[in-house]
Amino acid sequence: MLVNVVDPYSGATASPYFQIAPRFQAHEAQSVVVASGYEHTVTRETYTVTDPPPPPPPPVVVEEEPAASVFRVPPSVVPDPGSAQEYAHGAVMARGWGEDEFSCLVALWSKESGWRVNAGNESSGAYGIPQALPGSKMATAGPDWETNAGTQIEWGLGYITGRYGSPCGAWAHSEAEGWY
Repeated sequence: MLVNVVDPYSGATASPYFQIAPRFQAHEAQSVVVASGYEHTVTRETYTVTDPPPPPPPPVVVEEEPAASVFRVPPSVVPDPGSAQEYAHGAVMARGWGEDEFSCLVALWSKESGWRVNAGNESSGAYGIPQALPGSKMATAGPDWETNAGTQIEWGLGYITGRYGSPCGAWAHSEAEGWY
């Protein structure tokens, strides 16, 4: 039999280790005597163990060829917009542009891709930080164009230079037309 004693006022549980306080050691110890017996019959219910039903078969997946404008997002990409912007800042300064041009670039690519290396536009097929259309154009800057922010930024800055002259030129066009 297990007896658990709890003080109803404090909620403290009695310790199984009994020790008489020194001031009470001179007194006779108390004892409890049970004058009658108690009998309790314990019965056990029966139960049956059955195997769980087998899991349902997996659904049949029919893989279709992706449309030409839909890009596969590389599974190993972990976007890091902060380091992409750091790289872009250095690349903008290396081209002799100032902070104003970098601010325009930040605004442009924040709008286009959120600076995510794996940003894809399913309706147009544009891909990456600069939203190259098609994304495979960035292969001219490096074979790792799908996953490398630096490769995408170099390609994007080259595109901006050739088409708009500078990031602020590209940003002005984007604001006026909704695209660059």
